[in-house]
Amino acid sequence: MKGIKQFTLLLVMSFICANVQAQVEKAAVVTFYTNKVVGFSEISGVGTGAILEKVLNLSEDPDFNLEPLLNKFHDQFFTKYAKDFQYDFLPEDEVTNDPEYVNFVPSMLGVETKENDRLLTYGDYKAIYEGALGKANEEGMAEIFKDKVDRIIYVSFSFDLLPTTVGPLLKIRARMRIAVYDKEGEKIFVIREGANSKQKVLSVGGIPILNSSEILPMCESALEELMKDMDKKLERKILKNLKKKS
Repeated sequence: MKGIKQFTLLLVMSFICANVQAQVEKAAVVTFYTNKVVGFSEISGVGTGAILEKVLNLSEDPDFNLEPLLNKFHDQFFTKYAKDFQYDFLPEDEVTNDPEYVNFVPSMLGVETKENDRLLTYGDYKAIYEGALGKANEEGMAEIFKDKVDRIIYVSFSFDLLPTTVGPLLKIRARMRIAVYDKEGEKIFVIREGANSKQKVLSVGGIPILNSSEILPMCESALEELMKDMDKKLERKILKNLKKKS
């Protein structure tokens, strides 16, 4: 009798474990990138033409190397943040080596964005825009991975110049966006988070001094603060969004 009870319990536990595993949704991260152009839309009353020239020159400066920051954020995402989603993530190389993914050409409003040297991607990821102008991308990714995953995830971050309350000083803000879509290409939720650099940069006559030796450490500082915030808030934000959709 004891043996029968133990066998029955084993069957029940096996059924429960199999059922739990079946309920775990699969997800694929299909893009992971940062923008090398520092935004300045929140700075007003200055010579925007002069600032645009400076930020474009900065993005082309080989000393303004955001790759170490991209690598750090990528590693943090997959070693820590991915667990907060409670998804079973498709291996990255399985995503980026998929023949249909390799041949996919991202677009914005029907215009191909195959060549964009101002977007820095991690590894073999493509820089794929989602959102107001990215419907074709959302549907394209859903079609490619519909038989493999339940969720499609887009990850990106960028940096912006912001005014401060201290005269001619400006700060850098890191902004992160994680967008989750279903396998039909419909958006489920978006998580946005931002944090400011501890350091500040001087502007002269309203025009910021954009030297890589000054701006790069500010970007690193802002990203560090952002990751600290995400360590505290991300899991709660994910659960909140999932609860809204349930």
